[in-house]
Amino acid sequence: MRMWKTIFLLGLITFSEATIGVFVKLTDGRIPIQTLNFYALACATAFLMATMPLATGQRLRFPWGNLTDTAIIGALIAAQISVFNFAMTLAPIANVVIFWSVAPFFTFIFSWLFLGERARASYLWIFALALAGLVVAKPLAGGYMAGNLVALGDGAVYAAMVTYMRHEGKTEAGSDVAWSMLLGTLLLSPVAVLAGPGAVTATVFYPALGVSLPVVLWAVCLGVVSTGFAYFGIALVLKRLRANLYSLVDIIVSPVVAAFLGYLIFGEIPAPTMIGGGAMLLAAGFWLTREMARQRSP
Repeated sequence: MRMWKTIFLLGLITFSEATIGVFVKLTDGRIPIQTLNFYALACATAFLMATMPLATGQRLRFPWGNLTDTAIIGALIAAQISVFNFAMTLAPIANVVIFWSVAPFFTFIFSWLFLGERARASYLWIFALALAGLVVAKPLAGGYMAGNLVALGDGAVYAAMVTYMRHEGKTEAGSDVAWSMLLGTLLLSPVAVLAGPGAVTATVFYPALGVSLPVVLWAVCLGVVSTGFAYFGIALVLKRLRANLYSLVDIIVSPVVAAFLGYLIFGEIPAPTMIGGGAMLLAAGFWLTREMARQRSP
């Protein structure tokens, strides 16, 4: 794959990840969020099962000798996606992606506790910048405190998933991810049954588009575009780029694009404190990710 194609695909990946909040909100609450999460993982699983062999160049083989790790990662993926999508129902997109961006800090804490990651003197300044960003962004102020806190919690869940993958020597691009998605889907199925199927056949009129579209369309897009395609694209990109470089781009670009989509489609305008604090958090997260990447480099 040529470099310009890799860069183009990286842009598509970050954009697809940024559409999560858009598709969640476009369902207009017609599908319970628990069921929507199940639909999304089911669609992502089907997409990955069909396309992952193309990304890895290998046939999908059931991980008989790695069932425990596959199940744990599947549970973490299901939890992370579910909590993130739930946060999107409670707060504007910008709030969620900004407060979720604390994930690199939880990743370092977990890596320090469980993987022996060493701290550097520069980390003190990085954490100070992140703490100042949180103070400026005011997660406990305003009418979105619940969504802000859920997004912060999801940053910890995502960090736990990344730390476990590192501990087991895995990446998001591993061929086992399709099976992990499948197991995550199965774990969400009982909750989806209890919550009900939702109004999947309902249509909603969207004035900006001038048409009525079925709600189920956005559930499929959430699974295929926002989740399935993202994992498929990562598998291709990581054949050309180092995972550390992908993480550095993703930690900045995806939240910014998501916040812009929230403004463009739903007219969500972040408060000045959210913009200022968010910029500080994103800068600190980028800095920390870069420092950790340099420390791991031989």
